[in-house]
Amino acid sequence: MDSLLYLLVYPQRPLLTTKTIELVGYDKLGAGQNATVAVMSYSGYDIEDAIVMNKASLDRGFGRCIHMKRYCAVNQKYDNNTQDRILRPNRDGTDSGPMRVLDDDGLAAPGEIIRRNDILINKQVPVVTRGQFKSALNDSEFKSVPQRYDGPQGESCVVDKVALCSDKHNNLCFKFLIRHTRRPEVGDKFSSRHGQKGVCGTIVQQEDFPFSERGICPDLIMNPHGFPSRMTVGKMIELLGGKAGVSCGRFHYGSAFGEPGGHADKVEAISETLVRMGFSYDGKDFIYSGITGCPLQAYIFMGPIYYQKLKHMVLDKMHARGSGPRVSLTRQPTEGKARNGGLRVGEMERDCLIAYGASMLLYERLMISSDPFEVQVCRVCGLLGYYNHKLKTGICSSCKNGDNISTMKLPYACKLLIQELQSMNIVPRLKLAEA
Repeated sequence: MDSLLYLLVYPQRPLLTTKTIELVGYDKLGAGQNATVAVMSYSGYDIEDAIVMNKASLDRGFGRCIHMKRYCAVNQKYDNNTQDRILRPNRDGTDSGPMRVLDDDGLAAPGEIIRRNDILINKQVPVVTRGQFKSALNDSEFKSVPQRYDGPQGESCVVDKVALCSDKHNNLCFKFLIRHTRRPEVGDKFSSRHGQKGVCGTIVQQEDFPFSERGICPDLIMNPHGFPSRMTVGKMIELLGGKAGVSCGRFHYGSAFGEPGGHADKVEAISETLVRMGFSYDGKDFIYSGITGCPLQAYIFMGPIYYQKLKHMVLDKMHARGSGPRVSLTRQPTEGKARNGGLRVGEMERDCLIAYGASMLLYERLMISSDPFEVQVCRVCGLLGYYNHKLKTGICSSCKNGDNISTMKLPYACKLLIQELQSMNIVPRLKLAEA
């Protein structure tokens, strides 16, 4: 059973292939969909490679995928002849809500809709797991350790499969496959086969989308600024070849300069096909604005391109925190979504705030919200002292008295740096001035 699996719901075969793709067999293994792409600027939400998507296309299933994740639990055996146990769910107690997906055997039932913090397996472990051998345990000698589902908040997923197996230590192992159907949303990543990747910038109703004379509405709009610097001419050839292929009913080849044997078409041949089918030779169409209904002032390069949905979805990456766990060494917030970490204001962000002159914001982000710490500093020798709780006063370790001690606030990481430097026989001294 795979630990993580992404499946496209409606995969298609690419309209335009090359000899290499056929040799690899990539045209047999659909990993994307043929999207009608209009190359134009639209709405301002398409800057920096972002793409504008058509809501009606998404409703019809464009870019829809199934996300499957595996969760494991082990029925552990211990040295003192005890082992974990799985109990029937409590149907009418206080915690019956999270247990609603459980079957009578204490495991989540396949086909059940599961939400965040629902219990996957109602497990209990012995309180004492080492020492003398035990034959039978009372209920009081177990503690409840249910395994919960930690999926995205507010999304409803489905238990797809439940499998039982044994691991290498001969413990009973439970595997749950959780299925979640996702439709594209703002922030999801897409890419054509030319490395032209971009996130979805906005989703627009079909009524507001531009349309051609034939009434064709594009599935997505791509900003033309992605072409000049990257020089992905192959993408333009793919659009032309795909458009010719759709209109004449055959799969074209998109090799850059054709092939001597006539196996792949040159751009000139593709243009001839387009003209024969009533299109412009350069693949551009006469487009009307969906908002005003008037024709646009330029002809728009529009046709089918094979687009792939990438696994980077905003649902997996979205993260924020107020307060939370800290690292014990530096007392600063942890890092990363998995550890409920903070959002780092780095060196470059600090430079921007300095340039803007927001000194109190900097003070708050870099110290108050991070690792504030109160230290005792000796005004004579400039070294860090300590606070004596019995005498209720600060004392300098070097001068051996508390006559000239001042209290100041400092980031804990700064105090740590000073102490680490002292351990290497480098002594930083703090010179204090009146505030």
